[in-house]
Amino acid sequence: MATRRTQILEAAARVIARRGIRGLRVEELAAEAGVSTALIYYYFKDRAGILRHTLEFINDRAERYTTDRDPDAPPLTAREELEETLLLELQDVVEVRENSAAWGELRASAVFDELLREDLARATLVWTQEVAALLGQVQPMAPASALAASGERLTALLEGLSMRWLGGGIQVDHARTLLLGAIEAELAGLR
Repeated sequence: MATRRTQILEAAARVIARRGIRGLRVEELAAEAGVSTALIYYYFKDRAGILRHTLEFINDRAERYTTDRDPDAPPLTAREELEETLLLELQDVVEVRENSAAWGELRASAVFDELLREDLARATLVWTQEVAALLGQVQPMAPASALAASGERLTALLEGLSMRWLGGGIQVDHARTLLLGAIEAELAGLR
């Protein structure tokens, strides 16, 4: 069973995904989480704390659903791991849709919120570096600067594809096909 803190963070991700950051009201969050507003303030101090911890929660949840593997499954090749890690961000399941929508809302709000912008920039840098490291496992002789640029392009493309998919502009299967094509192009450029 989820802890109260996790329960609040899950609710915050849902509310942000549905209503955006401007629609995040502590009273509504408390109702969504089934807790008192006092408990929210106890855990997170203020609205900025809620946002910061929700961003961390979203990142941790994405890390979980993109890296958890069946321990009995055969190991993946470096290329398969790269593809699977990125493609798992485009799954038509509630958790991924909610995470992607909340991430998009946080990114949009960061334009006007310097603290959120800094937190999001750090999270984006870590994600880009993780993808660059996966690319480096596939193309170990590629220069670090080329790997970093490829990681940045792939994560930016994935964000854009995710927003188009969530907004109904493209189907998830098409988004996945486009992403696989981009992975192939990036790997070709690194050879």
